[in-house]
Amino acid sequence: MKISVLDQSPIGVGDNASHAINQTIELAQHCDELGYHRYWLAEHHNSKTLASCAPEILIARVARETERIRVGSGGVMLSHYSPYKIAENFKLLEAMYPGRIDLGVGRAPGSDGITAAALAYGNKLGIEYYPTKIKDLMAWISEEKPYSDAFGDLQVSPSTLTTPELWVLASSRDSAMYAAHFGLPLSFAHFIAPNDTAEIMQAYRDAFTPGLLKKPKLALGVFAIITNDDEKADLMRKAREIQRIYREKGIRKPAPTLDQAKNYPFTTNELEGLNNKRSRQIIGSPDNVRKQIDALVTQTFADEVIVLTITSDFNDRLKSYELLSKSFQLSA
Repeated sequence: MKISVLDQSPIGVGDNASHAINQTIELAQHCDELGYHRYWLAEHHNSKTLASCAPEILIARVARETERIRVGSGGVMLSHYSPYKIAENFKLLEAMYPGRIDLGVGRAPGSDGITAAALAYGNKLGIEYYPTKIKDLMAWISEEKPYSDAFGDLQVSPSTLTTPELWVLASSRDSAMYAAHFGLPLSFAHFIAPNDTAEIMQAYRDAFTPGLLKKPKLALGVFAIITNDDEKADLMRKAREIQRIYREKGIRKPAPTLDQAKNYPFTTNELEGLNNKRSRQIIGSPDNVRKQIDALVTQTFADEVIVLTITSDFNDRLKSYELLSKSFQLSA
């Protein structure tokens, strides 16, 4: 079982984006040494709590600061951008770091509506063109003739001996079906849509048509924190729920510290929400987390697990990935 990392470069309480990026670099180096397979950088916009808004820039830095681990986007929000420009960016990254670059693309806005409009400023193509963008991106990445006739003679530079590994990211059935239709690997976000995960991943397998791949390839994205302290695990779970409450109330600030979570005055409804959201996150001891991840892999037939971990204390985050690597007996 391959285990990988998704990093959103979270900004902690009283922290700033520069420090969050430095922590991303440190965590990537640590995960490289621990034997993780991939390190993906997310794309989020107009955020005071997440610093990763341009994964293609972070990828270059992370790849430079690591030696073995694959580095990629989890993902680039293709709906906003030109597939030609994305192909150029990632072909350049591939030229710089041959055989180590992944290009994960997503359909979600990664932002609110007005921010999405700003990102697509001047672009008249709607979301209905997303499948066409995938088709053209596949061609340009592979240095083949694009689907769109108007760009038939256009080639992407630089030409490379190796090709970035192209993935479709999904948290819904529609995006999973695009991956199946084009014969692309699928990474499904269990931490966004836990109740639909097994059904949609099976639907992808059933609908898969050979394309870039000859057979289905699936990664399962989970949120997990490992700690040997049961009291701390409970506080971490509460901190995640408090951040969700912040979002629902339109409050834009980082997840609380564990001390803040301990003293937070939960209402009865909020406590019910805390219990209901447990399926979205896996928090606990190494054995407990390993068992839950193994159960999800058994349900979904995933080939790989991509783990997102966010804690208020960066050292807890480092330790969590260290304990996870030991639990799965990873080795560089």
